Amino acid sequence: MIGISNLTVRFGGVLSLAGVTVDFPGGACGLIGPNGAGKTTFFNVLSGFVVPVEGSVDADGVDLLAMPDFKRARWGVRRTFQTEQAIESLTVFDNVRTVLEHTSKHGKDSARTQVLDAVEFCGLGAQVYARVGTLSPRERRLVEVARAVVGSPKLILLDEPGAGLPEAESEHLGTVIRQIPDHVGATVILVEHDMSLVRKCCDWTAVLDFGRLLSCGPTEDVLRDPTVLAAYLGQEVEA
Repeated sequence: MIGISNLTVRFGGVLSLAGVTVDFPGGACGLIGPNGAGKTTFFNVLSGFVVPVEGSVDADGVDLLAMPDFKRARWGVRRTFQTEQAIESLTVFDNVRTVLEHTSKHGKDSARTQVLDAVEFCGLGAQVYARVGTLSPRERRLVEVARAVVGSPKLILLDEPGAGLPEAESEHLGTVIRQIPDHVGATVILVEHDMSLVRKCCDWTAVLDFGRLLSCGPTEDVLRDPTVLAAYLGQEVEA
């Protein structure tokens, strides 16, 4: 479980996160909300890029905010970004291996096994030695996921991994994300605007709006919540 208490972030006079308190129960969880709701700031706090002015993050009994960012990576925090981070000139194998080298200690044989397992898990076994710059958009997204799941992570933050993908291709991506908790034992938090992908992947979802927690709970219940429908999904609700 990831326990968030009174998380508050200010950028000058802008309150990006306003006392957010929420527990992510494990498995695959969604984090949704309109643009500017504070979702990326939330990820930046958990991964160490932003220091909150107040609040705490308890990750399976560990005080995550007490660690510098590089120790969080070694502890088991992984994340993807809205913009691709994979190195185009390197192969899929080398891209995933690079992440592993900076996050855990291992022998050469163990490292190779872990990298190949992550690549196969994401369905990229046939492209393992292809350069990332030659891959399709769907395959490049899956490389990002492979980089996130390698090396026994504990918390995986996925920032809009399905952005720009057609429905048929996001379907496979959703299947992979759904299987991550069982495959690697990590909690997944998925930021995504594609509600079909959120429904497919996440049993539990939280909603942010203007830096505040709007709703949280089982995904289908949250997506039927009148306040969520009004604030995020664009449906009018009677007063």
